[in-house]
Amino acid sequence: MPHFDTPILRVLLDQHPELAGIPADASTLIAAYDDLYPQIEARMWAADDAGFERWLDVYQALGREQQALIAARGGRELRRFVLGIPVADRPAHLENCLESILQQCRLYGYGGQTPDGRWAAFTVVVAEDSRTPHAVAAHRALVAAYREKGLDVVYFGLPEQHALLQAIPASERAALGRLLTTQPAERFYQKGQAANRNLCCLKMLRVARDPGRTLYYLVDSDQSFLVNRHTATGERAFAALNYFHYIDRIFAGGEVNMLTGKLVGDPPVSPAVMAANFLDDLTAFVQRIGACDPRAACSFHSAKAPPAGDAVYHDLAGLFGFDAAATAFDYRCPLQGPHDHAACFDHFASRLHAFFFGEHPTRRTLFRYSGSFMDRVPARTVYPGNYIVDFAGLRYIIPFGHLRLRMSGPTAGRLIQAEIGARFASANLPMLHGRLAAPTLHGEFRPGVAQREDAAVDIANEFERQFFGDVMLFSVVEWLKRNDLAALDDAVQVEAVVAQVEGELLELYAEKHDAVNARRAGLEHWLAAPPATWRDAPALVALARFLRNVAANFGDDAPAWRQIQSPAHRAARRREIVDALVHYRAERAAWDRLVGGVRDDGAISR
Repeated sequence: MPHFDTPILRVLLDQHPELAGIPADASTLIAAYDDLYPQIEARMWAADDAGFERWLDVYQALGREQQALIAARGGRELRRFVLGIPVADRPAHLENCLESILQQCRLYGYGGQTPDGRWAAFTVVVAEDSRTPHAVAAHRALVAAYREKGLDVVYFGLPEQHALLQAIPASERAALGRLLTTQPAERFYQKGQAANRNLCCLKMLRVARDPGRTLYYLVDSDQSFLVNRHTATGERAFAALNYFHYIDRIFAGGEVNMLTGKLVGDPPVSPAVMAANFLDDLTAFVQRIGACDPRAACSFHSAKAPPAGDAVYHDLAGLFGFDAAATAFDYRCPLQGPHDHAACFDHFASRLHAFFFGEHPTRRTLFRYSGSFMDRVPARTVYPGNYIVDFAGLRYIIPFGHLRLRMSGPTAGRLIQAEIGARFASANLPMLHGRLAAPTLHGEFRPGVAQREDAAVDIANEFERQFFGDVMLFSVVEWLKRNDLAALDDAVQVEAVVAQVEGELLELYAEKHDAVNARRAGLEHWLAAPPATWRDAPALVALARFLRNVAANFGDDAPAWRQIQSPAHRAARRREIVDALVHYRAERAAWDRLVGGVRDDGAISR
């Protein structure tokens, strides 16, 4: 091939002449990298561990080289990104997230750097929602630290958020109260992920240099621009996806206004809907390890990747159209170096507590390569911490934040899908989800989960919000089967649908409730008379504590279960859900007017 200033490309083709599709014409050389990436990706993800890392180094170097060519020769106008990170009392998570953005910049070079070393194509908005002064100070310090490292990071603090809210004309602000919060200035924290995210969108518009040529990327603080892979030494995370390159190319076609991607790693759902299958896995583990010699070498290391599948962590996977897992999943011991079964059991038992904060030790999701990252399918779920919109897509927000229900992303997704169809799409560009960012076995702030000093965990608030979030979601699903979105203001019909769905979910939750408690009883029976060789094992103390927490949160007397069973409580929640659905179109119209009134300089027109 002719000599161009492309040493990585030249060496690659010299070593691998079978790679095809590289033209000799300099005018098409930049596009030729796009043709080459899928060939490398296929080899990389099919390789063994060493081969994967060799190909990954080449892949990242090619990305940097292509970006250097674009900067030197032009030929492709890249979109800028404004990333919004709503965060509440989570400095360790925020640091992981910011670091992964910086590594994407360094490893793939999207957009290049300015003469003073800043990454030219990115602005990151950190939208504060913390209650504690310690977390606020830590978040501010992280913003300053990453600005020093070359990221254009903007801190969007509570006073500025409140001032921005007050700048909206009073009549419009009243119509947007349930989208943007009505909390007073002295209590303008922990407003909820939806309200904080929507305020963040307004700030993102203000900092966008060219709103029409900008992509707006909403990211949760407990997620990172990484994917995970099963290796010989266990699960590892890699910066193996060229996110911004592919997202820019997907939006270049003009066929998408909103793009979302799934998550890998920890499940994106509440422990309220994972307990039955986890107890299945835990039962299989204790039965197997109970037959092992505690002092024998650990045999819980499998060379095979864990079973794949969608929503395998969800007790009610069938509700979402997925097949439930037919068998228990094996526990894969993460300990390295020589160790025995006693050490394996101790480590697993020590992690059980983290289940109540969203970790699922046996059913983590691994990244699966499925071909071109340009491929996309119509979406039905917004992953709130991993979605991107263009300027037109900013209209399609996540509503109903005032209800503080879970499942807001799937609910919003169904409504958006009904409105714009295939312009709402999903691509295989997941992010790594990590519930636990710190060394402790509980997460940073997690709404609806409380821990007491005696190691008891209370997930009643999250459990209740999960059930009624499911009622909201599947009421929308059922409504859209029967009716047009425009008719959603018919309160009588909406109420009938919500009542029907609530009744169906009550039956399903009751089945799950019985299953959880049957599995718990089985484990308690095993624990009451463990094998003689394990009778004094420290792991049994941790197991007993875990089962007490299961009983407290899932038993017949559990507060969340009593609320779900209460006709009066359900009636109050139904009224809230019906009211929210009936007013959805009006609130969306008010939001559309607000976004349409944002001038190029970011000010809000009156």
